[in-house]
Amino acid sequence: MKVFVTGGSGYIGRATVEALVRRGIEVAALVRSDASERIVTGLGAGAVRGELTDVSVLRGAARAADGVLHLGQYAGTDAAEVDRAAAGAMQDGAGARPYVHTGGVWVYGDTAGIVDEDAPLNPPRLTAWRLENEKRVLARAATGERPVVVMPGLVYGRSAGLIETFYAAPGRAAGAVPCVGDGSNHWSLVHVEDLAELYVLALAAPAGSVYAGVSDRNPTALQVSEALSRAMGRPGAVRHLSMDEATERMGPVAEAFALDQQLTGARARRQLGWNPVRLDPLTELATHAAR
Repeated sequence: MKVFVTGGSGYIGRATVEALVRRGIEVAALVRSDASERIVTGLGAGAVRGELTDVSVLRGAARAADGVLHLGQYAGTDAAEVDRAAAGAMQDGAGARPYVHTGGVWVYGDTAGIVDEDAPLNPPRLTAWRLENEKRVLARAATGERPVVVMPGLVYGRSAGLIETFYAAPGRAAGAVPCVGDGSNHWSLVHVEDLAELYVLALAAPAGSVYAGVSDRNPTALQVSEALSRAMGRPGAVRHLSMDEATERMGPVAEAFALDQQLTGARARRQLGWNPVRLDPLTELATHAAR
């Protein structure tokens, strides 16, 4: 089997390429630089030169593969348009073969308790654009194609990701870990290596499926900040930020960090046999975040 991966040199992508290669799956990863190529080839993948805006490259690479994992994220102001065109091109190339698209649980907004993939959608401004794109992706199931959407929770592990960027690193620099508001809101977490396993399994999922990539561990934001403070050797060193302060420091992602979310990944466990094993995020963050 050969799988085409976008975002293979990124945080989630590296773990996913590793998971594919461990299974003996041939991987072709999109790369836009020599540095990215060195990363993916070092993981055992082949490199396909191009960008998410190169729809002809994406279409051809998808056509040459047995399945596609779209993990890449475009950072420009036209992210919605680029993602929509990229997804369309790869689905055109994949045809009736698996196409796995990346969403995110933030589109559910505040969940008012534990919910699954069928919960109402109420995204923050940061991710509102995803709704139409994911609708278009999934609509192709009606034409005999095999789209699947994986919606990761807040990803942690390997001392990287959003928690490292917006919480651990600033905490080390300032001597106190930030926390938006009082921190009583919950976050749905998933370890990057568990999430990588879900992406691999999603290649065999039924057409039109949607899976929340969460490990059913929903600590409060304050608990996460406190764990990070322990990691840097200053237990309890947490600085609470108003929403205005958080937005000034973090940008629009602050609104997403303030969401109160509790989700379950039971559907993926039941349908795909997904078995997350990294189930103690607070201990791991308290132990490894300083590295």
